[in-house]
Amino acid sequence: MFSRRHPYLFFLLVSSAILSGLILGVMIIGAWIGVKTSEHSGEAVGVIEIEGAIADSRDILEHIRKFRENDDIKAIVVRINSPGGAVGPSQEIYREIRKTIVTKKVVASMGAIAASGGYYVACAADGIVANPGTITGSIGVIMGYTNFRKLLEKIGMVPVVIKSGPYKDTGSPTREMRDDEREILQNITSGIHEQFVTAIAEGRQMDRGKVSLVADGRIFTGEDAKANGLVDRLGNFEDALAWAGELGGIDGEVVPVYIRDEKLSLLRYLMSSSLSDWLKNVIHPGIFVEYRYQPGNS
Repeated sequence: MFSRRHPYLFFLLVSSAILSGLILGVMIIGAWIGVKTSEHSGEAVGVIEIEGAIADSRDILEHIRKFRENDDIKAIVVRINSPGGAVGPSQEIYREIRKTIVTKKVVASMGAIAASGGYYVACAADGIVANPGTITGSIGVIMGYTNFRKLLEKIGMVPVVIKSGPYKDTGSPTREMRDDEREILQNITSGIHEQFVTAIAEGRQMDRGKVSLVADGRIFTGEDAKANGLVDRLGNFEDALAWAGELGGIDGEVVPVYIRDEKLSLLRYLMSSSLSDWLKNVIHPGIFVEYRYQPGNS
């Protein structure tokens, strides 16, 4: 009877129960399964992998720092296969790479996709290598939320909000957005977009006006990106590794070294994937602002 009268609430309860079981299972697995840390002695190139949505920068920052302080690591390759993600973590990784290139060369290697926040991170490096068909660019900011007002009206739920100021519940999913609120959010989005343009201009040593011409959210292939000055070379991961070795002064074979977490971080991976998007928009709706390529959004 409850499921018929309140199908949406029933769906939330069932989904939450399933999700809780999934997370618990992942935590148990993560506690038992370990990942071997790569070991190597002698000159090498450190490889840092950024896979999936950028949601948390802590591990990446730690890996960059370790490679930067290791005298045997002569250069670093940041392998990126990401559509971007949260603004703050993307900016943190960018800053750590910029700190690193002062003492050690860093090359960004683009996989299938290195767009928006993925490109933001890449442009901090000394050089960028992309495949001809890599999806990159998407230089821009997206902000949005899901509005449940009409759905709540249909099931007879009336939200009650007590707030300290007129803008405290800006982006509320239970009411229409006012024009003054939309203007505030648009100004925030525009400001963060300008930060993106500045980061590219500084990282790539490009004219800001030239960056602005391609910073309209469009995506590029690696080939088009090179033509527009957004990447330096076309090639695969091995090409990026060889270039990093050359920049690092390594003679002969270039040996890649990886840093792995001592324990399998499946929970963190899941929370940075599409599952986190579902949680964000359904379980805990609210405004998100990201450097992320999101096809299908209008």
